[in-house]
Amino acid sequence: MNTILYDQIPSLDLADFRAGGERKAQFVKALGNAFENIGFVAIKGHGLDDTNQANLYQAIQKFFALDEPTKKKYEKIELAGQRGYVSKGRETAKGHAVPDLKEFYHIGQEFTPQEAAENPVLQEYTPNIFPDEVPEFEKMTVYAFRTLENAGLELLRAVALHLGLDETYFDDKAKYGNSILRPLHYFPIENPDALPADSVRAAAHGDINLITLLMGASADGLEVLRLDGKWIPITALPEQVVVNVGDMLSRHTNNRLKSTIHRVVNPPRELMHTSRYSIPFFMHPRSSMDLSCLSNCIDEQNPKLYEDTTAGEFLTERLIELGLLKK
Repeated sequence: MNTILYDQIPSLDLADFRAGGERKAQFVKALGNAFENIGFVAIKGHGLDDTNQANLYQAIQKFFALDEPTKKKYEKIELAGQRGYVSKGRETAKGHAVPDLKEFYHIGQEFTPQEAAENPVLQEYTPNIFPDEVPEFEKMTVYAFRTLENAGLELLRAVALHLGLDETYFDDKAKYGNSILRPLHYFPIENPDALPADSVRAAAHGDINLITLLMGASADGLEVLRLDGKWIPITALPEQVVVNVGDMLSRHTNNRLKSTIHRVVNPPRELMHTSRYSIPFFMHPRSSMDLSCLSNCIDEQNPKLYEDTTAGEFLTERLIELGLLKK
């Protein structure tokens, strides 16, 4: 297949996939082409309406507006950043020496003791931590988690068809996976001159997981590294989420699907004192998933690129690299 150099990421509608027939086939083809060439698409039909999103952003902004001692009540260092608050300066992109200019909060699978008793995979996960000071935070973040998880499962069905697999190939690997919703605050910088020279909101990186569904990507700053080495800005309509391939899916497909490097650049100097918010949903599989390269993605022209590993082993390795987990 010839490389396609997109000037902007393609826009798709999950309604086409759900419609079946030719519309579904065209959706699968367009998604596959995008994931093989730039690793990103913009998707509507994901299930979060304007009211859901407005309420969610209002709740997370209330939390990040709290004072530092209050926010730090919800930071549990021993959890390696997998639940609760993660404070400024704790995460550093792989291969980058300076921490990103951000703080964030992690929400994982939410379940009752009864649900855990009926579904043993849930017993592997640490319970969520929610802030008492913003009671609506729990309701809005859990709703967003479940809605984006459902959209992600549909997208993985389209991916499976593109790869020539059974449509439900990812279902038992990604449903109830070790996924994370991450409300993000790129905090204001009042004195840019005091920063190290290479400080940025989010240094160039690839995501760890299978796919990421990102809300709030239409704000200035998000850029994608095209295959020819050119950085292009992400443009998405308000009703869309931006979806990209993560390292786990790239690895599993022997790099047929591209986990594209992306970054969040700093705003112009006169806007450094302003905040930026976004909410990515990092869709992870269950820790037991075998990430070995798929046999139908390996041939003489595309020899096997990666050692065999599981999702859990790969996640641990990357958390150490990010500085969130100590060896």
